[in-house]
Amino acid sequence: MWTEEAEKAVGRVPFFVRKKVRGYVEEEAARRGAERVGIEHVEACRKRFLSGSGMEKEIRGFRVETCFGTGGCENRTVDSVRLAADLEGILSRRDFASFLKQRVDGGLKFHHELRVSISDCPNACSRPQIVDIGIIGARRPRISEEPCTGCGACERACREDAVRGGDGGGEPPVLDAGRCVGCGKCLDACPSGTLAEGVRGYRILVGGKLGRHPGLGRELDGIHSEAEVSETVERCLDLYFRHNREGERLGSILDRTGIECLKDRTNPG
Repeated sequence: MWTEEAEKAVGRVPFFVRKKVRGYVEEEAARRGAERVGIEHVEACRKRFLSGSGMEKEIRGFRVETCFGTGGCENRTVDSVRLAADLEGILSRRDFASFLKQRVDGGLKFHHELRVSISDCPNACSRPQIVDIGIIGARRPRISEEPCTGCGACERACREDAVRGGDGGGEPPVLDAGRCVGCGKCLDACPSGTLAEGVRGYRILVGGKLGRHPGLGRELDGIHSEAEVSETVERCLDLYFRHNREGERLGSILDRTGIECLKDRTNPG
């Protein structure tokens, strides 16, 4: 249980470290034998981390975050549990903390960590657009050979106006790939099977960041398999370690190198 004052204090912590901070505060309260988390436990953690050394001890150099899709979200398009574990393994094999200590002037802080965020659907609850590498589950439709009944269910289900239903007289639905975000709602709505799953996988965004010069991640073309996502992450890390000057975000590096080097598999930057 938390006091209202403690809840409000932690609510002011930046969202991308709030969950972690809550854990630290609860550990502090448990250490003191408290049955309820109070503002004194929040303040104790604040002082420890603002000293610099307390925060630096907790820095791994990277973080892999996921959404709540594994809990049975109705919008889920993919099962990313295995992918998240694979990416955790890929990043763990690189010594981020030691690398960043060599690049960053002063103590390491949470915002120095390279962040990977996975969302199981285009609703993107884990905010993959504003991290170094964002991964979004997607299901893209295709037109099958099954005749369209012209019911319009697909058109009503699509929030992006990316599909126009057929007329039931032989004309199939019309898909607008430029508008489609890959949510798969039209597939679930189609009763005739005219719309079938064309591809299932992941969209990849790179270089998103907050801070003094914020920017959204830039999307790489296509829908990618788990293996392709892992390969792309490896190439992003190669670029990050090769060109990082002062512990800056991947997006700042891509501003210098350009994104084309991530698309060219023979030249990883």
